Amino acid sequence: MPFGNAFGWPHLLIILVVILLLFGATKLPALAKGVGQSVKVFRKEMKSDDEADGTATSEAASGDTTPAASTPADTASKPADKP
Repeated sequence: MPFGNAFGWPHLLIILVVILLLFGATKLPALAKGVGQSVKVFRKEMKSDDEADGTATSEAASGDTTPAASTPADTASKPADKP
């Protein structure tokens, strides 16, 4: 495997210098803030997605598939049709 260590410290340093030259020192903090906020939103969505998947699988595992709207109390509370 000849390309096992393709990105060493010298390569990453050169990439950092190129990014600094392209964006400038004044825009880098704003760029880093935007990336940080994006990562924060991504992690929050992944966590909420995992929690939603966890509750869906636990409901399916418990065997409770009865819908909440089909209870006998709902049908008894309706008035009878008048002839």
